[in-house]
Amino acid sequence: MEPSGSGRGFWDLLPHEEQRVLSSLGREREYPPGAALCVEGDPVTHVFVLLNGWVKVIAVTADGRESVLALRGTGDVVGETAGETTGVRNATMQALVSVRALIVGYERFSSFIDTHQGGSRAYRRVIVHRWRDAETMLRVRAVTNGAQRLAGLAADGVRVGLYCQAGISRTSTVAIAYLMVRGMPLAAATQLVRQARPQAMPALELWRSLERLAPGLAG
Repeated sequence: MEPSGSGRGFWDLLPHEEQRVLSSLGREREYPPGAALCVEGDPVTHVFVLLNGWVKVIAVTADGRESVLALRGTGDVVGETAGETTGVRNATMQALVSVRALIVGYERFSSFIDTHQGGSRAYRRVIVHRWRDAETMLRVRAVTNGAQRLAGLAADGVRVGLYCQAGISRTSTVAIAYLMVRGMPLAAATQLVRQARPQAMPALELWRSLERLAPGLAG
């Protein structure tokens, strides 16, 4: 999975005047959690600028499993690259929370980038961040422990979103394991995670996995 890059997103990098210009070229729309902004296989007609909220970019593997390719958040531009390649969506984009997006026609967005210096500069910076994040993911992929992988990404300054359906068991397990990898004892890591999300608690088998992990990290 490719995380959302560190630093400000495309929208925040635009000068205010160019934000107004781009807004005039499209329309805003709100999506409830779980709604699809676009679907894999559809023709590329529009680009999405996320004004608020988070989305996951997903694709279906050959054996029918859902694979999360990326998480994108407030300020990010998404859905534009397929227009430069196949012209068909290569993934589905689904809202994780309530999302407000600016929808701009693909051709209008491309013309905006070509004719506005601030937009061109902002988009180049976005692409550089994506390349860097992809390189980081390739570098840490050899690490099989998910918590260690998360720690490596965080150390490189990459924004990482943790997500599961309820945000109670699996997400808290990874967050606790991450803190343990960084040197925090199991009990203290659990307490810190539950301070941030009181209902968070790993399921019994996941908790036992954390208990098995702890001795190997001690000292």
